Amino acid sequence: MSVLPWIGFIVLVLVLLALDLGVLNRKAETMTTARALRATAAWVTLALGFNVCVYFMYEHQLFGIGTRFGQSQSGSQAALQFFTAYVVEESLSVDNLFVMAMIFRYFAVPNAYQHRVLFLGILGALVFRGIFIGAGLAFIHHFAWAIYVFGGLLVLTALKMLFSEDDNLQPDRHPLVRLVRYFYPMTTEYHGDRFFVRLSGKLTATPLLLTLVLVEGSDIVFAVDSVPAVFGVTRDPFIAFTSNVFAMLGLRSLYFVLAAAMNSFRYLKASLVLILGFVGLKMLLTDVAHIDSLISLAIIAGVLAAGMLASLLIPGDPAEVHASGSMLPDAEPPEVPVEQTGLRTPAEPVRPSGSD
Repeated sequence: MSVLPWIGFIVLVLVLLALDLGVLNRKAETMTTARALRATAAWVTLALGFNVCVYFMYEHQLFGIGTRFGQSQSGSQAALQFFTAYVVEESLSVDNLFVMAMIFRYFAVPNAYQHRVLFLGILGALVFRGIFIGAGLAFIHHFAWAIYVFGGLLVLTALKMLFSEDDNLQPDRHPLVRLVRYFYPMTTEYHGDRFFVRLSGKLTATPLLLTLVLVEGSDIVFAVDSVPAVFGVTRDPFIAFTSNVFAMLGLRSLYFVLAAAMNSFRYLKASLVLILGFVGLKMLLTDVAHIDSLISLAIIAGVLAAGMLASLLIPGDPAEVHASGSMLPDAEPPEVPVEQTGLRTPAEPVRPSGSD
């Protein structure tokens, strides 16, 4: 039955998410670097383990894969495409982590609450990624020239990223923030990990809700870049979707691993620009020159490793790095003025004595 692999994978993801939030991270606790490293290693191991399943499914055409749906290819070729797409998605997600870190820092979100925001944000991102991948592959299937559109989009994105500034985040002017503020009164104080609280009988949104909305919005924007990049690696819907999902699942723990040292990876952005540019050019030249999947993986991994190595060997100005500090906020949020956050207080503001 052709839908069995899809059903099985979705059930697997739901079980992993339930285990993550319902058991392993049920309480709002500060995520340490050591704990985040263990979680990241676990997600990478799961992705590699699933890649073994991909190999056997395509090698033996199990459940109609490669015949009733998906591309007909060998197990080794399918596994190579999955791993390459996974590496591309994970590396491009690093730029999204920078934006998430700036959002958390802007609203001074306590470390203990960040995991829940990332979990819910990425849960919504999984749905949108599935929609984007399905729509994109259908577009390419019906219009062969669409691959050039996506390739050109990636090249333009790479150029935009090359000349864009990293510190131009202005959440108070974001349309989603204005939309939330239009429907709900806001409080400037955190009430535990709650998104809403009743003050003076009115349902009032907390800064954590704005943080979630911006995290979700940023991922949708980044999906416009990363999803077409997967099409440059594979056009198999099952491989494209599953590799994307595993990259998203490991994004939360990867954030806590890199957040404290993000300012040290000063050349990583250049690597991401080159990766986007390479995949875009590969798609634009798809009818002119064929680049083997193994060569593509070597180039992408080499560029990513070069950026990280250069960041370690050629550090920036120590005074500048010290001034920027960690991207993680302090354990307790400082008092943030209303005019700085863009929040508006309820009609009858009440300052609660403690968290609900």
